[in-house]
Amino acid sequence: MQETPRKGSDTRERVLDVAEAAVLEKGFAATSIEEVIAEVGITKSGFFYHFKDKNELAKALLVRYVEREDALFDELFARADELNEDPLHGFLVGLKMMSELMADLPNGHPGCLVASYCYQDRLFDKEVRELNASAVLNWRRRFRQRLDRIALRYPPRMEINLDDLADMLSVIADGGIILSKTIKDKHVLARQMLLYRDFIKAVFLGVP
Repeated sequence: MQETPRKGSDTRERVLDVAEAAVLEKGFAATSIEEVIAEVGITKSGFFYHFKDKNELAKALLVRYVEREDALFDELFARADELNEDPLHGFLVGLKMMSELMADLPNGHPGCLVASYCYQDRLFDKEVRELNASAVLNWRRRFRQRLDRIALRYPPRMEINLDDLADMLSVIADGGIILSKTIKDKHVLARQMLLYRDFIKAVFLGVP
């Protein structure tokens, strides 16, 4: 089998694209190296040129996924902040944008690789498991910082742990993806995100 001529970086990205789609669809354990190389059109030696084993592939997938998610959040909430100097209204606009982005599963958002890894964490070495946990905690810190700025201007109208409120966004995103795929309703994640937005209003403004 002849390897399709490509620049090395292009081939590596193609492997990651194919592998990520397979993992999000059926999990890491059910994704084989053989099916990935068949889809990409490379030899097994071509695969091992880029990744020494399946665990290294898992790490590369996760690093790329987290970088892309961080970039997405940076861009989305930066746009929201440009429209609103008020931290609460900026966050609400950002959540509305997230809802619109996720309204068209799987095109708006294909799924969560972090959640997929969590379900099968025994397949990975310590480094990948720690990287996965770090991604979740980094998202908590990201949204907690925004909630702290909001709370300075709008003290919460109810007793609430802001770490839990920050985590709630990840919980809704991952849970919404699962629910959407399970009941075949691609709009459910967007609706859940808007409910979180309404809850943020209630927490800081006391209105539904």
